[in-house]
Amino acid sequence: MPRVPDIPVWRKFAPSPRPAADVEQLPTLIAGGSLVGLTIALDLARKGHPVTVLNRLDFVPAGSKAICYAKRTLEILDRLGIGDAMVAKGVVWDTGKVFWRDSEDPIYQYDLLPVKNQKMSAFINLQQYHAETILAEALSAMPNAEIRWGHALAGVEQKGNTVLVDVETADGPYRIETGWLIACDGSHSTVRELMGLEFEGRVFEDNFLIADIRMEGDRPSERWFWFDPPFNRGQSALFHKQPDNVWRLDFQLGWDIDREDCVRDGKVEPYIRAMLGEGVPFEKEWYSIYTFQCRRMARFVHDRVIFAGDAAHLVSPFGARGFNGGVADADNLVWKLDLILRGEADRDLLESYNEEATTIADENILNSTRSTDFMTPKSLASRALRDAVLELARDHPFARPFVNSGRLSTAVSYPASPLNTPDEDPDWAGVAPGSPAIDGPLGDGWLLNRLGNDFVLLAHGVGPQAIPGLAAIDIGTAELLCERYDLKPESACLVRPDQYIAARWRSPTVAKIVSAIARAKGGAI
Repeated sequence: MPRVPDIPVWRKFAPSPRPAADVEQLPTLIAGGSLVGLTIALDLARKGHPVTVLNRLDFVPAGSKAICYAKRTLEILDRLGIGDAMVAKGVVWDTGKVFWRDSEDPIYQYDLLPVKNQKMSAFINLQQYHAETILAEALSAMPNAEIRWGHALAGVEQKGNTVLVDVETADGPYRIETGWLIACDGSHSTVRELMGLEFEGRVFEDNFLIADIRMEGDRPSERWFWFDPPFNRGQSALFHKQPDNVWRLDFQLGWDIDREDCVRDGKVEPYIRAMLGEGVPFEKEWYSIYTFQCRRMARFVHDRVIFAGDAAHLVSPFGARGFNGGVADADNLVWKLDLILRGEADRDLLESYNEEATTIADENILNSTRSTDFMTPKSLASRALRDAVLELARDHPFARPFVNSGRLSTAVSYPASPLNTPDEDPDWAGVAPGSPAIDGPLGDGWLLNRLGNDFVLLAHGVGPQAIPGLAAIDIGTAELLCERYDLKPESACLVRPDQYIAARWRSPTVAKIVSAIARAKGGAI
């Protein structure tokens, strides 16, 4: 059994027993029991598929990494039945403030939810261990799902239509033969290493200190970011509220440091005191050092082994694009794999996962790279340019979009996806094919809650009898939604199971709708 590193424990689980058989057949296997792996497993299980998760740990780790959950991620988790639980435990926030140098007032602030009247807020903050616990509990309640705690993947071999997986446990090894292996085993992916696959991209020469602390106090639920503050001269800092009186403090340290020394209590506490003031009491929760990386695999689909989350791509934490990008992978993958497992689509549909998920990764890497370059200028000229932008942003709104303190995660569109049916009306505003549906009030509830997990026709006056077996939602009486989608009378949109728009028509017909569904299922690939 591989040695598990010394990791703080949040919640312990009993190690799962080794199966009685030396070789076991399973239809779908997930390697990695963290946020993305559990999300994929929960989605598959809710769609009726048996699913098994291998988690090399037999506990939920206590150290909090991901804390910011974006609106699109919350909408996905809400579709999986746990959105309300996440929001109830989390800290809701929509406002960010940017500070510069010695000023106690922000040079400007921004609203991360400019489109109002949606169920979910722009963000919640929630420690990763709380989110993993909610996911694990939801998955454990599914009769067709299993988390194997303390089972470590140790070998991978593809053979025909089967993936052979060697597993090590405290009770001895065994083998699984599975039709699909989904690798969600993190940035140091064992699956990726065993398959000899590489990351491509850039590692930035800088280090950042995370200091999660407990302290009392009535402070606003906002994101505060400083450029060149008096308590961390020449660098940057971040301040965020989390549940249970835990606060995330983040300090830029520079490149040439002793990483082990920098997380010692005596080295971290002066930073905290300088930010908070000498008289503010606090307790240590968790300290760590991280380095920016913007890297990804060339492909995410390798025959019957599929990569998602940090196993497939890495971005810098500023902008909250890591877990949010991983959940976007899960959302994109599962409905396609569901159709394949049901025999309703050919396995070539997974090529669209590779294309769309790499589009998500590239968008996140682009924004993370730009954020990092702005936050950590590497020359006098780039620093002078950055400081000029900050100076102008104080009084001139035109300069504020150029301030990049970590461009925060938003949903990524796929305008060039082969699953899209091109518009017939070039002047159509609203939500275009390849973009995620926008929420809004509908009756006594919300649109996204009505869309569900299948193809749906979103219409203005088109009856539900249009296509047998295809649900239709008439939003003709919901003026705000008609405006957001630019749905005039007799118009309609086709929504994919992941709640992305696949097609739209001013004059829909049965033939057009059937053709668009076939295309979205991979018929045009």
